[in-house]
Amino acid sequence: MTPPYNFDLDRGILRWRNPALLGGIALLIAAIIGAVFSPGDFFRGYLLGYLFWVGLTLGSMAFLMLQYLTGGAWGLVIRRTLEAATRTLPLLALLFIPLAFGLTYLYDWARPDVVAHSKTLLHRRVYMNVPFFLIRAAIYFAVWITFSFFLNRWSIEQDRRPAGQRRLLSRLSAPGLIVYVFTITFASVDWAESLQTEWYSTMWGFLFVAGEGLTALAFVIITMALLSRREPMARVLKPDHFHDLGKLLLMMVMIWAYFSFSQLLIVWSGNLTDEIPWYLPRFKTSWGWVGAALIVVQFLIPFLLLLNRTLKRHAFALSGVVAVILVMRYFDLAWIVLPGYYRHGFRIHWLDVVTPLGLGGIWLAAFLTQLPRRPLLPVNAPELEEALVHEST
Repeated sequence: MTPPYNFDLDRGILRWRNPALLGGIALLIAAIIGAVFSPGDFFRGYLLGYLFWVGLTLGSMAFLMLQYLTGGAWGLVIRRTLEAATRTLPLLALLFIPLAFGLTYLYDWARPDVVAHSKTLLHRRVYMNVPFFLIRAAIYFAVWITFSFFLNRWSIEQDRRPAGQRRLLSRLSAPGLIVYVFTITFASVDWAESLQTEWYSTMWGFLFVAGEGLTALAFVIITMALLSRREPMARVLKPDHFHDLGKLLLMMVMIWAYFSFSQLLIVWSGNLTDEIPWYLPRFKTSWGWVGAALIVVQFLIPFLLLLNRTLKRHAFALSGVVAVILVMRYFDLAWIVLPGYYRHGFRIHWLDVVTPLGLGGIWLAAFLTQLPRRPLLPVNAPELEEALVHEST
């Protein structure tokens, strides 16, 4: 029987919304109490969690635009999930505000006493200063929210009036992906690269683009695996769809590894004093074990497992792989953020765990609020029939 097109989310999935919200609020209250005694650790944990969840959201927007440009059954079945994730951007814009109060705990360029004694920071202060930093952040979010708004608006209009909307979405997505790469590059430099005064990397933006795409795709696969056990998606999602998503995941794992290795190779071959110090605490101390774990657990093991066709076609076996990847994405960001503060070896403060989890609870509650507001499939998308009978090779 052909599945009906006008799908609504089974309300059973929403049983996780209130626990996620309450858990997130409780954890953030605990983190705020911890901030009274250790504000530096609180803001570092907040930045770490914020980079994870904003990366998941923006990676979802990038995949949404990529699907409009390329088409394909893989994108039709996850489009509404990606759209729901992008609609959390206004929440993330609000959650950025606490970071504005912790800039002096995070960045040397935000501390006048440090800037006064650093030639590098004095040279950069025209660009790296608190007012301009906040203005740039506002511009990034204005751009991202604008693209998200039109992607979501024209998508739902396609359900009512399919003619012409597909072309509009494609025309928006082409420049949108270019703007995404540029804004992510600037934002990642502002929020993460500038944590260490002397550091710069020509691969930095691409590394964050790959990481965000990997995080978003891993989250989407887990979400689709959960939906595949409930009507109506149980009648829609097939092993072929998960096979396609598994192949995309394999691609993202390799892209992330390629960019990470390329950055290291450029720094290693250049042997410049402005670049090497970033790697020293990550190689010469116990942080090196985290880097080794990233190579093995975020790249090598998923790479080998995802070569298996049977695993990629099994929703929950594939979900096991992506669950590990999501955990390692946290450690990847921790490896980027924390060694600049804990230079003598590996250290994870309890606020580095509780604060990201608290932000995650708030984000998941917002995502689960958005997900059922639209049919789970774009009912008038031109490729829908093909997607429903999709068979992969």
